[in-house]
Amino acid sequence: MTMRLADGHRDGPRTQNKSRQDSVRALPQWMRMYFYGMHGITLDIILSSALRFLDENDLKLLGFSSPYLCVVHSITHLLLEKIYLQKRCFRGRPFAFHLVFYPSLYICLQILIGNVVTRTDNLRVVSVTQLVVHYILALYFTNIFHKGFMRLQYQNNRVLVRRCPNGLSGVLRFAFFGMHGFLDEVLFTSVFNLFEKPHRSLRGHTSLWSFLMYGSCSFVVEKLYLHLHFRRGWGTWRRLPIYISFVYAWEFSWGFALRQYDACSWDYSHYPLNFMGLVTLLYLPGWVCLSLYQDVLSNVLLRVVCNDKDEGEMTGCGANGQLVPKDKPESDRMCLS
Repeated sequence: MTMRLADGHRDGPRTQNKSRQDSVRALPQWMRMYFYGMHGITLDIILSSALRFLDENDLKLLGFSSPYLCVVHSITHLLLEKIYLQKRCFRGRPFAFHLVFYPSLYICLQILIGNVVTRTDNLRVVSVTQLVVHYILALYFTNIFHKGFMRLQYQNNRVLVRRCPNGLSGVLRFAFFGMHGFLDEVLFTSVFNLFEKPHRSLRGHTSLWSFLMYGSCSFVVEKLYLHLHFRRGWGTWRRLPIYISFVYAWEFSWGFALRQYDACSWDYSHYPLNFMGLVTLLYLPGWVCLSLYQDVLSNVLLRVVCNDKDEGEMTGCGANGQLVPKDKPESDRMCLS
């Protein structure tokens, strides 16, 4: 089928495909930095909770981070992205890039940022264990994280639909919602500690269990949104009571199960309008805001698609978010000198 243009010419399938390709862009920089901040906080929580578990053997699996570190991670990840894009300068020498060049810059950057964040007059001494951990993380970044993240693209002009053949998989959506749960809890507990605790520290905490709890809850709420909004045509305020009811039931179920193993990291017994210390109506405004924001996140994720081409066949990520054609001359690509 072809489309007739205003001047009488026909727009064939090739032109239509080109139009679709032109609407596909690399993820906008704000979106990448948003995700980078969540990813950095996730690594903070995993590492700090692992250390705490080894020291105290506490099944609550508490980990720590802060909004300040979220911003630092966003900027750091963006720098690491630029470093990763220099891989094109190592054609024919992948081991030199993945095992030497990138890990070396990664470790130096982490040591530098660590000294800046701690704000000490003397440089911190990095142990062999820390160097090994940094090197392992560098291998994860260059072989898994960047490689997978660069496949994600954004369709700005796409009409939202319930299903897309090349949309994000359920596993990726679950992981996104789980990491966003970490971000939510760290932000909330940081603000709470700033105003309620005597030390007034902008440091938040959460539990590794929150990844599973938030990931599964948001995943189901998104399914409810897709069904109620796209199939039944329900408005926001008609869907909201269902969201809230499910969120409270989910929080209570997880809390009740974790409490049996002394692994529940929250207790609302000292708050009014609580039930068994596991849920409280005092947090109802917060859950309402998060439920409304959930629909916004779902709409954004519906526009994100995963390119299933091999990395060598994919278009690159330009500095301004535009996709760089794969056949662009090598001289036009900027490399580190």
